[in-house]
Amino acid sequence: MSARAFIGIGILIAVVLCWRSLFVVDESEVALSRLGEAQPVTYGAGLHLKSPFAAVHMFDRRLVTHSYAGESFLSQDQKPLLVGFYLRWRLVDPARYLAATGGDEDTAAARLAELVRARIREALAAAPLAADIAGGRPTAGTLDTDALRAAAELLGVELVDVQLQRIELPEEVANTVYQRMQQSLTMQAQQLRTQGVAEADKIRADADRKSAEIKADATRDSQRLRGEADAAASAAYARAYGTNPEFAAFSRTLQAYKSSLGREGDVLVISPEGEFFKYLHSASGR
Repeated sequence: MSARAFIGIGILIAVVLCWRSLFVVDESEVALSRLGEAQPVTYGAGLHLKSPFAAVHMFDRRLVTHSYAGESFLSQDQKPLLVGFYLRWRLVDPARYLAATGGDEDTAAARLAELVRARIREALAAAPLAADIAGGRPTAGTLDTDALRAAAELLGVELVDVQLQRIELPEEVANTVYQRMQQSLTMQAQQLRTQGVAEADKIRADADRKSAEIKADATRDSQRLRGEADAAASAAYARAYGTNPEFAAFSRTLQAYKSSLGREGDVLVISPEGEFFKYLHSASGR
């Protein structure tokens, strides 16, 4: 083989080695280079030089979101529930991420989702179906925990956020559950209505009793005042009659006139010369 051929082969090998030694990392990525058992090297964005025999792994370092809808779980009373949730995470340790998941995003997402499912399963199984539905988001307080974040760190990622999206019943059991809840609420409403009627009757009875007591007290006081007034009037008349007997006779006669002639339709037949009309003839009665 000629020297020119050896030179050409050498140039080709040099080009290949140079091509394998240079690589570019995008701004949205992070690279990990490993050569045998040596400590892996992490590279940021830009053009980098490495050993031509070292393997380079590229990872997306942006925020990753995965949603899971219609996950089936059981309540404490073995009733099915459909739960939807999502999780967000980002890469923080490429070496650990590669060792734990092989650098596969779907594998990492599946591992994290299983951790979240375990938490949701535990929370829903701690209460009956009615409590899970009435509570709105019964597991919201159990998702964002240190345990979940610590487990995510073992995968080389940071768990940024995990939230429930919806909790609903399967269609085949929704109607039955809603009917039971409606019956329960109807019974509660009836009980409250009965209690309200009983309380109203009690209030009405107390009001009637107090009204009767007030009327009785008013009647007693009025009778007492009327008796005192009649006694005072009688005493006044007695004093007046004792002082002036003529006035007493005149007053009694006027009262007789009022009683005998004051009613419409009455007819009185009596001699005008009688004693009864003496004050009609003269003011002095003579």
